[in-house]
Amino acid sequence: MSRPSIRLPRRSGERSPSQHRHRPTRVALVGALALSLSAAALISATTASAAVPSFPDNLLVFPNRDFISVAGYQDHIGETATVELTRAGVGVVGSAQAVVAEGDVAFEINHPGGVRWGNGTGLKVTPDILPGDVATISFAGTKVGDTRVLDGFVTADAVLGTTTLTGDTVTVTGHISPDVIKDNTEQRIVEPALTATVVGRRDVRALPGPMTPAPKGGYSSGLEFNDADHTFTATYVFDDPALAKIAANAGLGERLLSWEVVDAAGNRQGVTISEFGEVGGPGFGGCPNGPLQSGPPGPTDVRAANVSGGVKLTWKPAVAIPGTPAITGYRATAVAQTTTNGEQVEIGRRIAGQGANGTTITGLASNETYDIEVVAVSSVGQTLPPVTAIPQTDIVAPTVSASPGGGSFAVPQKVTLTANESGSQIFYTLDGTVPVQVDSLNPLAVLYTAPFTVSKDTTVKFVAFDPTGNVSLIGQQTYTITNTPTPDAPTFGAPVIGQGQITLSWTAGNPPITGYGVQVYASTGAKVSGLRETVDTTLTVSGLTGEIPRFFIVAARNANGYGPESAKLGPLSPRGAVVANAGPDQSGLVRDTKVTLTGAGSTTGAATHQWTQLQTGTTTPIDATDPDGVTLAGATSLNPTFTLPFYKHPMTNKALTFRLKVTLGALTPPLTPAADDVVITPRSDVVTIGTAKWKAGDFRITGTATTVGGIVTVRSAPDVAGKSTVYGQASVTAAAPPAVGRRGRGNPVVSIIGALVGVRSLWTAAGGWTEPLASPARSSWSVPSSGS
Repeated sequence: MSRPSIRLPRRSGERSPSQHRHRPTRVALVGALALSLSAAALISATTASAAVPSFPDNLLVFPNRDFISVAGYQDHIGETATVELTRAGVGVVGSAQAVVAEGDVAFEINHPGGVRWGNGTGLKVTPDILPGDVATISFAGTKVGDTRVLDGFVTADAVLGTTTLTGDTVTVTGHISPDVIKDNTEQRIVEPALTATVVGRRDVRALPGPMTPAPKGGYSSGLEFNDADHTFTATYVFDDPALAKIAANAGLGERLLSWEVVDAAGNRQGVTISEFGEVGGPGFGGCPNGPLQSGPPGPTDVRAANVSGGVKLTWKPAVAIPGTPAITGYRATAVAQTTTNGEQVEIGRRIAGQGANGTTITGLASNETYDIEVVAVSSVGQTLPPVTAIPQTDIVAPTVSASPGGGSFAVPQKVTLTANESGSQIFYTLDGTVPVQVDSLNPLAVLYTAPFTVSKDTTVKFVAFDPTGNVSLIGQQTYTITNTPTPDAPTFGAPVIGQGQITLSWTAGNPPITGYGVQVYASTGAKVSGLRETVDTTLTVSGLTGEIPRFFIVAARNANGYGPESAKLGPLSPRGAVVANAGPDQSGLVRDTKVTLTGAGSTTGAATHQWTQLQTGTTTPIDATDPDGVTLAGATSLNPTFTLPFYKHPMTNKALTFRLKVTLGALTPPLTPAADDVVITPRSDVVTIGTAKWKAGDFRITGTATTVGGIVTVRSAPDVAGKSTVYGQASVTAAAPPAVGRRGRGNPVVSIIGALVGVRSLWTAAGGWTEPLASPARSSWSVPSSGS
């Protein structure tokens, strides 16, 4: 199985793809070629999240450099994308926004020419990307793809050794987690100096499997795994010891590439590129610090109020950035504004606990003015710069309110108390007594910390104290709880559709229910007949016209009346007197396989059945000469069959549509026949052109395909009469895996090989040939010609 290579972003000091954007290049072939393939698709057996991007979109994650490259997404050019890095049990540990640019690379994060972590978001930290993290890309809040960081990496520099038979060897070892798909890995040694050698490229590569010669020569390589200790070993045997030394001392070093998915065309999706020896953290100037490089964010809404003997402080507790050390407490400092001999007096407090929300600093001089600084503290430092506040003298009493306001309620109510001044303390009572009298707090008063529930008739009284000690007026709300609510909305179960009727069922919970009402609606939204009532949780709605769609709602009632309605169910169409059921649509079917249609559920007995193939997208029967037509065996039975044909020019890739018509004509008067359609969608086969080369007397095309056993046909462009010349054909057969994948976005999983048999001279006047072409001994197919 041949493996594709992927385009990697370059290192610092090299031109970045985001600094050199270009349109994808299309190669024009000599003459117009039409390719036809007859075979079934062979899909790589991989398992991964359905959210992994689809080619040509991709997310490439470089965990060692905390760097992400976003490829493709050209249908979002000019839009702002949000990339988030999420860690299980922690949350979002890094994020950035960037505008999608035209080119193979949409944008990059933490790489020269790209954007910084935290760009456009409030999370100003460069995350330390770890195995298991998930990188997600979204537009306008809608997630369009994600990539899980895979746990595989090189653990040591390449080691140079010697074998007496074949030259010098180089080995690279590393770790690979059991959840990484081994066939989806590749080890590389990157060294630009190799380009000028027989290797002919900037790296050497090892793929899973035994030692295999490189296509261009110079070395053989293989990649083996030890499941017992979750390690891998990549071995390179070079023909020239000098090449081995270059590889072993590679300046750009060793990498392990692993990816989540290989699609049917061989494209690698969801890539993790682990680079041995690379340093994490900010990749260029201006990036925010890493999670272990700076202190935590500070508390918010810091308020300072002058009180007798000092300053009272309140704040909202600080929240640590996900992935960074926990906040352990706070430092609050009063800094005297007076400077003596270049010094200012500081008086402060150290407060323990992340949840602390205030303190009082005492011992301040009455004739001095102070500035307040508050910082959060963690194991790696404290907030920089500190959060500041200026003490205020407050003589205005706060106000306090309750939500909801008092009244009569059918169910218990959750009451929320709110003061207008931040840092205020609220106390309340539920027994009708006042929470404060003059300046003394009622011992039964409760400090409000969170909304509370009132489940019986209650008078709530409440009062607020602001940070300065000012006291609000006493508030009061009375709640009457009747505990007689109407029922909740029921939930429909699966309906049963019959002839002229539909049986509905539903579930409903407390409070006690005395009955239900069902309303039927037409597709226009109009009610069909009156409300149908029952005491059961099932109801058969009869008297419905067959094949006419209807919608249904149900509501429960008790002594207080009907409660809210359920979600609307439908459209549901009852069966008519004659029923046609062509079965569910089928997709992903393989060419040259037997397909069975099913009319199960259709009217039988004296009924007649007729299956007809239609032109897909129309109600017109397919013409007998249409290349997409098939032959139905048993077209008048309930279960006809046909063989899904090989794809062959001029067939199309459209789905096949079949109609079942059921007639019951022996009754008086005859009943209207019923019809139903089913769509059969074949699985597409893929042919990829690898190279197309021409020289006088020799025109060669090589390629790959997703299927073994098919025939590839090379044709000229149609002439004015719509006819084309067949240049030749080649069979598709499986090829042995090469040592490395070819350069490019992706490689199909099966190589086309074979001979062009019976090709004669097409242009003898131009010096062509007259003998058949012999079978080439290569994993390719070729068409020689002259003067085209």
